[in-house]
Amino acid sequence: MGAELVLSVLCAGFGLGFLLLAVRAAVAALRLRVRGLRVMGVVTARVAADRRRGGLVVFSDHLGRVVVLDPGSYGPLCGLPPVGGSVPVVYVRNRPASARLWNSRHLLAPSFGWFLSSTVAFGTAVVVSP
Repeated sequence: MGAELVLSVLCAGFGLGFLLLAVRAAVAALRLRVRGLRVMGVVTARVAADRRRGGLVVFSDHLGRVVVLDPGSYGPLCGLPPVGGSVPVVYVRNRPASARLWNSRHLLAPSFGWFLSSTVAFGTAVVVSP
């Protein structure tokens, strides 16, 4: 068994795993779109010691509890308004901690990233195949 074959099989396996993660993220986004509860959240500033860009989104769930959503590093890229602005948020009824911003860029960004990773892995498998 040659080293190229082992590397090709590993890259194909990683590509398949990344593709499954992309499908899983797309299904989760579709489930949020169909069954999710939509509420409005307010963008607040991060603490001064936090060096990450963007703000945090504060919203209340269906029971009236206050929940803080961290849109992550891709929040400003996905249309997060400045501090003090309001933004729609969607979450599954019993899991408000898994909330997402209610726009297509923020919902589909993880699946797009996993799909790109699978494309790179499959491309590497094709290039190194014997």
